Amino acid sequence: MARDKTLYTCRECGGTSPKWLGKCPHCNAWNTLDETVPEPTAAAGAAGRNTRFQALAKNQPVATLADIEAAEVARTPTGLEELDRVLGGGIVEGGVVLIGGDPGIGKSTLLLQAAEALSRQMNVLYVTGEESGAQVALRARRLGLEGLQLRLLAEIGLERILATLAAEQPAFCVIDSIQTLFSEQLSSAPGSVAQVRECAAQLTRVAKSSGCTIVLVGHVTKEGALAGPRVLEHIVDTVLYFEGDTHSSFRLVRAIKNRFGAVNEIGVFAMTDKGLKGVTNPSAIFLSTQGEPVPGACVLVTLEGTRPMLVEIQALVDAGGPSPRRLSVGLDRDRLAMLLAVLHRHAGVSCADQDVFVNAVGGVRIGEPAADLAVLLAIQSSLRGRALPKGFIAFGEVGLAGEVRPAPRGQDRLKEAAKLGFSVALVPRANAPKKAIEGLTVHPVDRIEQAIEVLRGLD
Repeated sequence: MARDKTLYTCRECGGTSPKWLGKCPHCNAWNTLDETVPEPTAAAGAAGRNTRFQALAKNQPVATLADIEAAEVARTPTGLEELDRVLGGGIVEGGVVLIGGDPGIGKSTLLLQAAEALSRQMNVLYVTGEESGAQVALRARRLGLEGLQLRLLAEIGLERILATLAAEQPAFCVIDSIQTLFSEQLSSAPGSVAQVRECAAQLTRVAKSSGCTIVLVGHVTKEGALAGPRVLEHIVDTVLYFEGDTHSSFRLVRAIKNRFGAVNEIGVFAMTDKGLKGVTNPSAIFLSTQGEPVPGACVLVTLEGTRPMLVEIQALVDAGGPSPRRLSVGLDRDRLAMLLAVLHRHAGVSCADQDVFVNAVGGVRIGEPAADLAVLLAIQSSLRGRALPKGFIAFGEVGLAGEVRPAPRGQDRLKEAAKLGFSVALVPRANAPKKAIEGLTVHPVDRIEQAIEVLRGLD
């Protein structure tokens, strides 16, 4: 019996190859080709698609951009303030949101709470493909959710889900998860590149045509990226990542893409026995609970979207021998090596024979260069064995020439620090406030060697 012909499809870009290759010839990704059964092609199907495209072209005439009326999109709060912050104020009619995260991080719990809150003011449908209805009901009882108006469907067939959407006409729908759905029009297994792409495209069309807001739950790979083709992230309007250590009670929801709001916003949640609760003061999570300052600790005012947050940077410098190590958690390791070279060249502080370990407290990841000054001051403090003054904060980018560059929205950072009781700040000169901030003494500097001298004068 003849063996069925197979194709190899790239899970990253969706490109196909007649045989297995170590590297995808389309996007050059390694080890991403999976064996799939090619879909049958039909001339009638192509003719039908051409007819639909011609009809769409007639219904959507070309218009001049200046003549199109543009208005602010209306938003509906979800009832979870931290989630609304990440979304840009709430859900948008016809918007498609993709949320991904590690297994057990709390994606289903968060969306079940949001669906329950929204069901009190609109028609909501929760579609689960990973659990039975009884399992979802059990979770709702455990979280103390009544679910009196929340509609539930346990289904993985795309056509049956679309029929239910047409019958129920919900204003908000959760699909948990997109990798479990399959379309009967395709012969590939659920979770394959073709199935994920087709199901997401069909659901997006329904959202845009009906005005229903759809939230898709996505799996992540072992590298932490969203599973499935990258076209999935291009199709949707908003991409959220659920971050956090499963051993910690705190979770972060970060916006990576948002067509209706700002990106890089974060929402902070605490996992309790009654579900996820928003944290109104996230700075308290990322600060040490020790009463007195310790060597090697410096508080940074970082900016996540529109929210200034205080994060403690810890450094440990210890004898390392001929091959010293450079390790960082929550910060870029290559940037740490660069900062150590700047510290040696321009401030005369050498760590060439020392192990240097740097950590951002609370599991937060800091990507902005405004953390440079706080990292260097923490390293200097650990190397000298002298703690920084109590109530001390710092921020600023450090260049290769040793200059201290300004950070964006420096005034907001300083006001946040003063509001939380900090009294001494070391900042770039361009970020020095024009008016004195009550309770906060600001020391502006231009170069890293000046920062070290100011620090020694504060001892």
